[in-house]
Amino acid sequence: MADPALHSQTPRHQTQILKEIAVDYCPDACTHCAESDSIAVTFDDRGGARWRSTTRFHYGTFGAKIQCPKGNTSGLNFNIYLSSLEGNKSQDEIDFEFLGKDKTIVQTNYYTTGTGNREEIHDLGFDCSDGFHEYVIKWYPHVIEWLIDGTLLRKDTKKDGEGFPEKPMFLYASVWDASYIDEGRWTGPYVGCDAPYVCHYKDVVVPSEVAVVEDFSC
Repeated sequence: MADPALHSQTPRHQTQILKEIAVDYCPDACTHCAESDSIAVTFDDRGGARWRSTTRFHYGTFGAKIQCPKGNTSGLNFNIYLSSLEGNKSQDEIDFEFLGKDKTIVQTNYYTTGTGNREEIHDLGFDCSDGFHEYVIKWYPHVIEWLIDGTLLRKDTKKDGEGFPEKPMFLYASVWDASYIDEGRWTGPYVGCDAPYVCHYKDVVVPSEVAVVEDFSC
């Protein structure tokens, strides 16, 4: 059987610029300019914010050019990820997560029906706050690929008898204080000396087809 990852130009993996977003919380900390295809999320004394696509998608290519916040970002998590429904403990999810304690690394992970534990840490070879870099997730029924600046970072293939993300998912992004997790060992203790912290997203893309009608049942 041919590797589905070799067929990236199928309709499912053709992309379009995301022109409309929903902001789940703290909308005054998130700005979206459809004309310049840019989104900015600010973390300060208001907390952060989380935006998402307005529809879910069933497989496809997702990505954005991201410049992460500058300064001492210890304690913060900034990200771009797919999730069937944030806050649902049985969610499917595919992640790019930046850990504020070290801006030269990124964590990838995926969940099936609420179970993760598939984390991998990758050296970026650059500081993610120094400029824009392109982060892409390619999600197929049996393969997930994570790419940075067009270079494959990680590829996971579904194994017989194991779960794999299959629920329709939104594209999400957020900046939040994760310093309470694992007593600060994951993202570091929150310092906040360089607030406000701004994470910039531009040229966000989602599949041009296979949007799913919303019923919020999964």
